[in-house]
Formats: sequence, structure tokens, C-alpha cells
Amino acid sequence: MSRFVFGVDIGGTTVKLGLFDTEGNLNDKWEIPTRTENAGENILPDIAKSILDLMNKKNISKEDVEGIGIGAPGPVDESGVIHKAANLGWGEFSIKDTLEKITGLKVMAGNDANVAALGEMWKGGAAGCKDIVMVTLGTGVGGGIIVNGRILSGYLGAGGEIGHIHVNDDEEECCGCGKKGCLEQYSSATGITRMGKKVLSSCDDPSALREGDVNAKTIFDAVKAGDKVADRIADIYGHYLGEALANIACVVNPEVILLGGGVSKAGQVVIDYVKPYFDRRVFHGSSQTRFALATLGNDAGIYGAARLVLS
Repeated sequence: MSRFVFGVDIGGTTVKLGLFDTEGNLNDKWEIPTRTENAGENILPDIAKSILDLMNKKNISKEDVEGIGIGAPGPVDESGVIHKAANLGWGEFSIKDTLEKITGLKVMAGNDANVAALGEMWKGGAAGCKDIVMVTLGTGVGGGIIVNGRILSGYLGAGGEIGHIHVNDDEEECCGCGKKGCLEQYSSATGITRMGKKVLSSCDDPSALREGDVNAKTIFDAVKAGDKVADRIADIYGHYLGEALANIACVVNPEVILLGGGVSKAGQVVIDYVKPYFDRRVFHGSSQTRFALATLGNDAGIYGAARLVLS
């Protein structure tokens, strides 16, 4: 008889859900709105209802379900307690205990970026590896670190916050976290756009970027077309990210570093600007670390959440 597991990835606007068998095959996936009003009090009940409704529709009994894995945008410790998720309106409480009481099913919870890294290790770009660093280059810079097949979550679940590594003492603008000079300010999609506009305003060199929108996609498209100003912008991104990843490699010695998120859709070029700076700074013990692109896209979170239950 088939056994099932649910993977849940909570985002600021939508919750992604997936039904998997225990071999990791995705049988169904869907989304529901993330209702953040009233301090996010409806989010977990909505998830529970959606899962139980699907189980009823597909005639899946609770005895056939291994459990529910869930990734949330905030520090989540190993006991399933989240320590504040501002964009959901959540304070500190146990996701695990709360959802278990509503559903009657086993629940495992983790930080969304860490969980996505687990998904990529299980069925994505790092399949077959046990020691990985995943960097998610989106609106911000997220990170997930897997050591010997286990998420490195840290004391209060804030392990792997790669985006807030300090990389520039001279930065005058604040990061979203309130500090200055964070990696996120240079290597996120937002950061690349910010740096692009700074470079363009500081020179008169011809560039296709002066003719339309300036964002991470148009910058890397221009790089591929041989645009010299775009090359300069991409070099700033690669410099900060490559050196930060070399420092991380000194601590965790990963087999593979995965680049994911919206910026990674540009392809191999996002690695090409990072690896030379990584190679220049990395300790020789991690010189064999390879780079790869994440492959699961927006499904990484639900894969990893399902794997939490099966680990």
C-alpha cells in the first residue's frame, strides 16, 4: 500500500503544497493564499484544511500519511519552534505542536531556505551529496547549509543566513536587516539592480542598459551580449559573493555550492563571475568544492519539506 508525505512551503503571498510518495515522487501540487491578517492566525488552519480536504478527495487515510513537512520564512529551531516571522505576522510559537493538534498528523518544521537546500540535496542539483551550501539569489539572499545530510539550523534556527554576512565596511546604505554592508546588498536581485544603477550613474560609457529597465535579468542579458558596463556590474556581484562563499567553505567544507533563486535563471554566467573570486580566496582544503545551479526551482521548498519528515 502506498505511503504519502506532504511538503509545505509558506511564502509571503502564497503557500505551496505538494503530495509525495515516500520515494520522493511528486503526485500533486497546488497553492493557497497566505492570509497574513490578524498576526497570521489563519495560515496554519488554512494549510490543515487544504491538506485534509485533499486527503478526503483522494481517499487517503491518516494511517497512510507519514507526516507533514513545512518550511517557513524565519528562524525555526530543531524542535519546530519559529522565532518570529515578520512578513507573516508571527511571533514565537511551535509550528510543529500547533499543526499536529489541528491535523492529527506528525509535523516537522524548518526555515524555508534550509528546507529548500534539503530538497536540492534530495532530488535536485546536489542529489547524491551530503555536504552542500545553497545560496538563493532572489529579492534577498537566502542560504541553506547541509552538513553530513543534516540541516545546520543553529541554536535558534538562524543558521545559514548567508545574506547577512558582512562584506563591506564602507557601505553607507542600510540593508533590510538594519545593518550596513551585508552580502544581500550586492548579490541579491535587488542588490545587483542597486549596484547597476550606481555604476551607470558614475560613468558615461555606452551601454544597452541605458535604453530600458535596469534589473538583474537585463544586466545579465547585457553581459551575455558583451556589454562592458554590465560586465563591470556583474564583476561586483561576483566579487562579493565569491569571497563570502570562500569564507563559508573554510567553516563547512562543502562538496558542492548551489546557486538558486531568480538570479540563477540567467544560467552558467552567474557562476562564471563568482568562481574566480572563490578560487582566489578559498583555503586549499576546499579547492575541490564545485559549483552548480539549483534545478528544482520553486518546488525546492516542498521537496525539502517532505524530506524533513522522511529524514
